Amino acid sequence: MKLKKKLAHIAPLVVATALTATACNASGTDSSSSSDGKTVVKVALWNYKMTPEFKALIDGFEAKNPDIDVQPVDILADNYPDKVTTMLAGGDTTDVLTMKNVTDYARYATRGQLLPLTDEATKLDKASYSGLDDYDLDGKYYALPYRSDFWVLFYNKDMAGTTDMSKLTWDDYAQLAKKFTKGSGSDKVYGAYHHVWRSVVQAMSSAQTGGDQLGGDYAFFKDQYEMALGLQKAKATLSFSAASSNQVTYDSQLTTGKAAMVPMGSWWAAALLAEKKQGKNDINWGMAPIPQIKNDGKTVTFGSPTAFAVNKKAKNADAAKKFVTWASGPEGAAAVAKIGVTPAYTSGEILDTFFSVEGMPTDELSRKAMQPTTVQLEMPVSDKTSDIDQILKEEHELIMSGEKSVDEGIKEMDDRVRNEVQ
Repeated sequence: MKLKKKLAHIAPLVVATALTATACNASGTDSSSSSDGKTVVKVALWNYKMTPEFKALIDGFEAKNPDIDVQPVDILADNYPDKVTTMLAGGDTTDVLTMKNVTDYARYATRGQLLPLTDEATKLDKASYSGLDDYDLDGKYYALPYRSDFWVLFYNKDMAGTTDMSKLTWDDYAQLAKKFTKGSGSDKVYGAYHHVWRSVVQAMSSAQTGGDQLGGDYAFFKDQYEMALGLQKAKATLSFSAASSNQVTYDSQLTTGKAAMVPMGSWWAAALLAEKKQGKNDINWGMAPIPQIKNDGKTVTFGSPTAFAVNKKAKNADAAKKFVTWASGPEGAAAVAKIGVTPAYTSGEILDTFFSVEGMPTDELSRKAMQPTTVQLEMPVSDKTSDIDQILKEEHELIMSGEKSVDEGIKEMDDRVRNEVQ
């Protein structure tokens, strides 16, 4: 998807003037060179200690570039977009900015707050990258993706047994969910678990039907809603209301044996591996391609990339570009693949690295799941994205909780988006 120039009209976020313009880095220093003469590159990121990919990239880059000292500027994940917006507005000189999502990227790039990376992007083998085109702003690039997550089907291998999970349609999936459902009460095991996020239904529908989530006509959601509600009615999945009111986590449903199948993002693999290493679960899990509307040999799913950009006011722009290019390339990809994180760049060698991580499923089906044919952006980007996202979320909750029928909810989406946003 190519982002349009009209994104320049995205309204600025209103931020409190009391916020300082500079975040604190992990070392507490604020200089462009370290005491030993190394060039300092500061990287804005979130939850450094809880996000191992950042340490893996920084350590890997510094090992290859001993003359550069990469210093994390650690920001709370929930505050990250607002904080970076404030930093940039205040003239902050943090060198590298992690682009948490494409919406934020579009905002900063169209405000002229990022350095162009078009020259670096044109040197990349685009066929080997997932998510690179999402940073194309009318032929120019201001960020390069280092990871790209997309949705696959996680499942309990022991529960699935010898079932062929390789080419499921959604109809097949629904039948299996009913088949895998066992027991009752506290011993109940559901055939599937659908998390409460609207994307589980809506983004998947959009990706596989070509429907436009910004278009104001949401009839293409209907089949996926009917499938999801049908599983609730058959008691083959935990109800949306129960999951919401009890704040159920998708992780707990698979790892405690409460659900046999869970559609979820590929990022979950790294968390499952970490939990297993810590002795928190011993689930025998695998991955399969996400079910499709029709079995035509292609796997279409949705996802979202994560990227690094260089601040236009970076103190050490050349070194910052070097870090961004390295992180998005084969060596950076290998560094994150070693910890079970899905890199944006992929190759047979990188896949081997990913699947060599201790505890990672090694079967061919899991490997196939990590090579979808097409990954659509989870939500298109425009100046209307935020408002439409909120409307679709509200109506999703009403449909899934049974307060509105599918037809009523879809009509309300159509009416509200056309009348309130377009």
